Amino acid sequence: MANKSTYAYLGPVGTFTELALAQVKDAKNASKLPVSTIQEAIDAVLSKKAFRAIIPVENSIEGGVSATLDALANTKGIRIFGEYLVPVTFNLVAKPGMKLSDVKVISTHPTAYAQCRGWLQENLPKHSQIPATSTAQAALALLEKDSYLDAAIAAKSITDHYKLTVLAKNIGDNKNAQTRFIEIGLADVPTKRSGKDKTSIIVELPDDRPGGLLEMLEQFAARGVNLSRIESRPVGDQLGRYRFNIDAQGHIDDEAMAEALKGLHRFSPNIIFLGSYPRADKGKSEHRGNNSNKEFDNADSWLKQLRKGR
Repeated sequence: MANKSTYAYLGPVGTFTELALAQVKDAKNASKLPVSTIQEAIDAVLSKKAFRAIIPVENSIEGGVSATLDALANTKGIRIFGEYLVPVTFNLVAKPGMKLSDVKVISTHPTAYAQCRGWLQENLPKHSQIPATSTAQAALALLEKDSYLDAAIAAKSITDHYKLTVLAKNIGDNKNAQTRFIEIGLADVPTKRSGKDKTSIIVELPDDRPGGLLEMLEQFAARGVNLSRIESRPVGDQLGRYRFNIDAQGHIDDEAMAEALKGLHRFSPNIIFLGSYPRADKGKSEHRGNNSNKEFDNADSWLKQLRKGR
């Protein structure tokens, strides 16, 4: 049985993933298990070393996190139970005594580096960059004995954990950037329908033919289900074969969503249900075009009467 007091997250302390974990109500008093990779976080759940894990799935600048999308597609028995939005604010930090004008070698996660490239080119045009597994790991490396790094790009909360000096604040090129994190666990009954929900699935097209993608999308359109994200990833067995990662507004207990899922199951040879869970933005999930649960119930009652000859 999984230890319900343990949550895995991408560590070490001071990562954006830890900031997402801090939003999980059920994890307030839980033990934290820092891991190095997304796959390691998923494996912690599968092995029951952790009850749940928090991993990044989407960034407002870079798009989907490919390592997460691919791992979810290739791992059985995993569900999503929640999502959390974290504003992405980057600071340039260094050991005390370092000056901005002396910075030549910078370390950070590649995604963070890409989001700060404009500021770096303008303020440190001659710097070199060393990739790190996380922004927090880059900051921690500054404190290692004989470290050759001059500075690191990390979350603004990093100085709460390590004795580092802030050389520059909020250096990201997009000041409104966000990263979406998901809470994953072993497959179980979805969280209760709230009316402010999201459903995530992965779908493969049945074959390569004109109109195939349109037919897949029509399963949602015909039931008034709005999509908030659709992103393709290669299946990997041959060129030209793709699967689609889809986030749809609504819950599996919504009749419109249930009908769309049944339509997809008839349509696709491989559909993966990842979960129905509360939306982080708290927005209502309404299905347009006479597709409310009440209207589906009325239609079902009408059809039953017809079948009885009434």
